[in-house]
Amino acid sequence: MKRVVINKSDLKNNIDVIKKYAETNLPDDKGNKVKIIAVVKANGYGLGIVEYTKFLIDNGLDFFAVSSIEEALKLRQAGIKEKILMLSSTSIEEDIKTLVQNNIIITIGSKEAIVAAEKVGEELNTKIKAHLKIDTGFGRYGFVYNDRDKMIEALKTIKNIIIEGTFTHFSIAFLNRDNYTKIQFKRFIDCIEVLKMNEIETGMLHVCNSSAFVKFPSMHLNAVRVGSAFLGRLSFPTNLGLKKIGYFKANVAEIKTLPKGFYVGYGNAYKTKKETKVAVIPVGYMDGFNVENGRDMFRTIDKIRYIVRDIKDAFKDNNIYVNINNQKCKVLGILGTYHMTVDITGKNVNINDEVVFNTSLKYVNNNIKREWV
Repeated sequence: MKRVVINKSDLKNNIDVIKKYAETNLPDDKGNKVKIIAVVKANGYGLGIVEYTKFLIDNGLDFFAVSSIEEALKLRQAGIKEKILMLSSTSIEEDIKTLVQNNIIITIGSKEAIVAAEKVGEELNTKIKAHLKIDTGFGRYGFVYNDRDKMIEALKTIKNIIIEGTFTHFSIAFLNRDNYTKIQFKRFIDCIEVLKMNEIETGMLHVCNSSAFVKFPSMHLNAVRVGSAFLGRLSFPTNLGLKKIGYFKANVAEIKTLPKGFYVGYGNAYKTKKETKVAVIPVGYMDGFNVENGRDMFRTIDKIRYIVRDIKDAFKDNNIYVNINNQKCKVLGILGTYHMTVDITGKNVNINDEVVFNTSLKYVNNNIKREWV
C-alpha cells in the first residue's frame, strides 16, 4: 500500500532547531522575539494539513498561514482555533466574507481588495483583521512597491479594516543569487518608512520565507514565515542540524523477465538490450512522483502535461531511479500515470518489497495515507 511516512521525533528536532535559530537572531537589542508563522499550505507540505498543524500546536506554535480558502476552512473545521493568515489577497466579496466569518486574517493587496473588504466589514458590522501585502518584485499579489501614492490613497480610506501586519514575498531566496533578494528587502523597508511617515499602521513586519529565514537573519524583522524548513527540505546545504523528514513508499506488485528487444511503456520509448528482470510498481505521475519543485503541480492538468512532455522526449534516457532494499533501481521507459517498470536485473528484489521514492512530499496525492511514526 502506498503511504507517506513521517517521523515525529525528526520533525520535533526541526521545530526546536528553528525556534532556537529565531531566538538567537533577534531584530533588536531590546529582546523582542521573532514570531514564527508556520506555513502549512499544500496540504501541510504533503504531511497532511490537519495532523501537521496539530503537531506544530503541540510543540508551541500558534500562528499559521495558508494559501487558499479551502485550507483555512479545513483547519477551522478540524477545531483549530489558533491564528490563521490567508496569504493570498482577494477582491471577491463572497470569499472575504467566508474568511472573516471563520476568523481568518485576510491579506489586502490592492485598492479593489480594500473596497471589497470595507463593504464586507460594514455588512457584518465588524472590524476585519488584515495583513498588507507589498509586491517588491514577484509580480503576483500585492500593491506594487513604487506605486506608493496609490497605496497610501487607498489605505487612507479604511474604516472597517485593522492592519495587523505587512509583508512581501521573495522570489529567488532559495537560489544562490542573493542580490535580488536584498533589492526586494530594501524596496520593502523603504515602502514601510513611507507608510509610517503617512501615519499608516503597518503592524508586524515579515518578509522571510524558509530560505531567507536561514540565509538572512538580519531580515527577520518582527516575524518569519517558515514552511519547508520544518521538513528539512531546503534547496541549499545548512549547518543548522535540520533533518529531512517524511518519505513516500510503496511496494513491488509484480516481477517478470522480459526478453531482449522487448518494448517497455508508452511510445515504445525503451527497448531491452538484453534479457531483463523487471519489477512493476503501482506509482506514477498522479501520485506525485517525479514532479519537479518550482512547478505548479497541484492540478490534474499539470500532471498530464508532464506525461505529454515525456512522450515528446520518449527516446531520451530518463535517468529516474527508485530505492528498493537500499538498491538503486532504474525506471525503464516513460513513467506511467499510476505505474512504473523498474530494472532489477541482478538485484535482490521480491514481490511486496518496500520501494522508497525521492520526491517532494507536497506533490504526493492527498488521497495517499499519511502515517505518523
